[in-house]
Amino acid sequence: MADDISPDYYELLQVSANADPDTIHRVYRFLAQRFHPDNQETGNEGRFRAIHEAYTVLIDPERRARYDIVHHQRTQDRWRLVSTGNQADNDFELEQMVRLTVLEALYTRRRLDPSAAAMFSGDLESLIGRPREQMEFTIWYLAQKKFVTKDDNARLQITADGVEHLEQHYRTTLQRRRLQGRAEPSA
Repeated sequence: MADDISPDYYELLQVSANADPDTIHRVYRFLAQRFHPDNQETGNEGRFRAIHEAYTVLIDPERRARYDIVHHQRTQDRWRLVSTGNQADNDFELEQMVRLTVLEALYTRRRLDPSAAAMFSGDLESLIGRPREQMEFTIWYLAQKKFVTKDDNARLQITADGVEHLEQHYRTTLQRRRLQGRAEPSA
């Protein structure tokens, strides 16, 4: 059960599952320096601890081998979810709803805390409840349309164009959600 909620260590260190120990070590040193709690500008104790935990697992060959088995299974399970898809009548409408939901989350974040308006993709995935593989297309699309941008730490933030797009489509989205909410109890 704990494996279902454990973080993706490769994603935390922003390395490939095929990365060699030297690469893992170099990336870890860079990220550890950036997120170390003593760093006044970018320090983040929680993120630092997560990065350190990922490093200690991935740098040890035995622990990494055990982790890779779980990681591979989790990846296969995610792809199985992607291939079966959601039970929506219209995948295009579902994707539009997800895009607007991502924009809503980023919009709310910017309004509530303008100095820390960006979010990591993993946080968005958890918030929205969709696996990374399903979110990749959504984030790609929003970035191509310039509705979101990534900052230096690869965090997403909404742009002025994204705010305008969300505001133009908000009423339609709200009406769809209300209709879906009414239809669910009878199912």
